[in-house]
Parts: sequence; structure tokens; C-alpha cells
Amino acid sequence: MEEWASLLRIPSVSCQSEHKPDMSRCAERWKELLLQAGCQKAELLPSDGNPFVFGEYLAPLSDKQSQIPTVLVYAHYDVMPVEPLELWKSDPWEPNIRDGRLYARGADDDKGQAMIQVKAFEYMAQTGQLQCNVKFIFEGEEEIGSPSLEAFLEEHKDMLKADIILVSDTSMIGKETPSITTGLRGLAYWQIEVQGPNRDLHSGHFGGAVKNPINALCEMLAQVVDKDGHITIPHFYDEVLPIPEAERKMIAQIPFSQEKYNAAIDVDDVFGEEGYSTLERNSCRPSFDICGIWGGYTGEGSKTVLPSKAFAKVSCRLVANQDHEKISQAFINYIQTIKPQGVRVTVTPMHGGQGYVCPIDIPAYKAAEKGFELAFGKRPLAARRGGSIPIIASFERILGCKSILMGFGLEQNAIHSPNESMDLEVWEKGIIAVVGFYLAYAENH
Repeated sequence: MEEWASLLRIPSVSCQSEHKPDMSRCAERWKELLLQAGCQKAELLPSDGNPFVFGEYLAPLSDKQSQIPTVLVYAHYDVMPVEPLELWKSDPWEPNIRDGRLYARGADDDKGQAMIQVKAFEYMAQTGQLQCNVKFIFEGEEEIGSPSLEAFLEEHKDMLKADIILVSDTSMIGKETPSITTGLRGLAYWQIEVQGPNRDLHSGHFGGAVKNPINALCEMLAQVVDKDGHITIPHFYDEVLPIPEAERKMIAQIPFSQEKYNAAIDVDDVFGEEGYSTLERNSCRPSFDICGIWGGYTGEGSKTVLPSKAFAKVSCRLVANQDHEKISQAFINYIQTIKPQGVRVTVTPMHGGQGYVCPIDIPAYKAAEKGFELAFGKRPLAARRGGSIPIIASFERILGCKSILMGFGLEQNAIHSPNESMDLEVWEKGIIAVVGFYLAYAENH
């Protein structure tokens, strides 16, 4: 607990320049802890941004080394800012335990979950039960989009070679409903600019005679999703795979009340692609959303103006097999084909990332299932998540191996928010689950 606390006391906020020295301090502390835990080697490796922490343990079975599986553990040591400070009930940089929880920034995301991995490794290594090689790679830029990660992976491909990657940076459905994240959606994001007349016009003098850019923008965006929730971009679904029946059955077992879901967000009904449940729609199927829209006069009172420009930011959540660059270009082409006369339209790609799906029949996934069963007393559900972690797809593309997302976060842990915390009982069970993974993986690899 004190080792965990020593990390939480370091304000390793990657997006704030005043914390640059703290990034190096936190990386150095992780290096010390990896060596104490049993790594034969641990070092800081430079990047264009914050340093990476690399640790390595080779199992003492040198005559059979080629047959021993290698596990690569990924985590990040940077955290989100703590503001607004007045909403914290205790100092965010001084761990505080109350009601069975440890409160601090990074308690869950990701210092708490990274410590789960390190302590499970330490137990296995120091009791002589570890029959896997283990490598650790901890980065300090995840919360700002991992800008240095891909180049680092390319440069150190051989050093990071592994059979499977373990990631503890996701969540479970609930404390009583353990789950393994088996899929993440990808992302494509654009900004649209619609240019009409060369200046704002008097709507009385020009209205009805000149195309209004805001009207044009709304007309175009209204065509992207039809009444059945189907995205109309040509070839959008060409690479979308159906949800396997076994997985649909697992999703159906997830405790879920549509009524409570609606009440929690104060809507009287939901909307989405026909033929799919809410949990399937927000995790296994793609979506299109207008994230922001603006133009014209929006100040106090009224101003009868026909604006010269209108703007929108829009995004698609994508699923595995959909290439975000292909989808990005398909959307740009589509908008140009439905653009009305009288306006000029520019679509600018902002950013994107690939989705990810992990097969639930590979040995590493089966080992993770056994680990959860050992710790929580029940088989975990396979659950895809609607969010995006683009680095997971990068791991597969560059390192050529799958990732098992053994996350132990809970919704009530409030990551990124004031009063972030970690349930101590779940934290301890997480260590047991990872121990169970190592035992089962070495046996069945």
C-alpha cells in the first residue's frame, strides 16, 4: 500500500508543462518498483516526449526458453489534471482511505491498475511459480493521446516481442459482475465548413433567394442516418462483421434495465440501429454523431441575419475491421455528393483510430477467464465497450499480437473526475486474478 501511495503522491500530469519534472520522477519510481518486484532489468528509455519505463524478467528455465511464453504488460503513469480542486473531499495527491476505498488522482487510472499487475508478477516471481517471461512497458503520455508510442513501438519491436499483451486500463461491468473487455470501437472525426455568400446578409432582403449555409449543413447531416438508424455513407458497412451469436448471448446476460438507463439520462426513449439492443448498439455497432454545430447569430436578443458560414464537428464510432482512414475518405466523398447548390463545403479530417476485438477462444483469454473465476468466484462475461483506445490496435499492427484487457475499474471510481478512487477489495481481487492468469497461461500456452 505504501509503494502504491508513493506513486500517487507524484503529480504526473502529462498535459501540464509545470509537471514535466514529475513525469521523470514518476518514471524513475516505477523503475525502482519493477526491480524490487523481481525484474532482472529495468530502465528508462527516451522518446520525443516523456520517458518509457521498460522492465524485463526471464524465467529461470534457460534450456527450454524457446518454449516459454512471453507476456508484455502495458500501463501508463501519467494522470489527468485534478481541477476543480474545491470538489475534492481530500487532497488528490495524498492518498486517503475511507469506506473501503482509496481516494487520490490515479488511484484507478492507471497507477492502481498498474500496481495490480506489478504485485501479481512480484508474488509469482518471488514464490518461484512464474513460468512465463514478463516484460513491462509503461508510458507517460496516454492521457494526451500517446503521441510518442507508435514510433517507440516501431523502434523497439524486437525488444518488445511477446506472445500476448496484458492491459489493465479498462473497467468491469460491476463489482458483482466481473467482465473482460473484448472489444473497443474505433473513431473517425471531422470538421465541416459550409461557405455561402461572401458576407452575412439581411434575411429580409436575401432570405428565400440565397442558400443559407446553416440550412444546407442541416440538410446534409440529416441524410447521414436514416429513420432505422442505418448510416447511409456508401460502402460504410462493407467491412462490418456480424456479432457472433455466442457473444450476443453473453451480452444478453449483462444485468441491464432499459427503464433505469433511460431514467439515468432523462430520456423517454432511445434510438439506434434497428435489430440491435441498446448494449449491442453502444459497443458492437458503428454510430454517427454531430458533436457540435454553430454559425450565424447566437447572442442575446434577435438579429435577422443570413450567415455566410456554418460549421459542425462530427464523428463516427467504428467497429473492428473498419479502417478509419477509408471511412474518413468515404464520408468526405459522400458529403460532396449530397452538397446542395449555392454553397461550398470543406470537410477536414481531425483524428481517428482503429477498433479492436479479441477472440474469446485463444489460450490467453481462457487463462484470463480462469484468473477472474479464481478471484471473483464466477466466470467473467465478455463485454465490448463503446469507447476507443487506439493504442490497442497499434499494438496488434506493429507488434503482431493480441491484447487481453484485464481491467478492474468500476463506474463509481470516477476516473478523470474529482474524488477518483479504487475499491480496495476489487484491487486485491485484481491481484489474485492476474496471478490466476499466469498459472493458467503457462499451463495451457
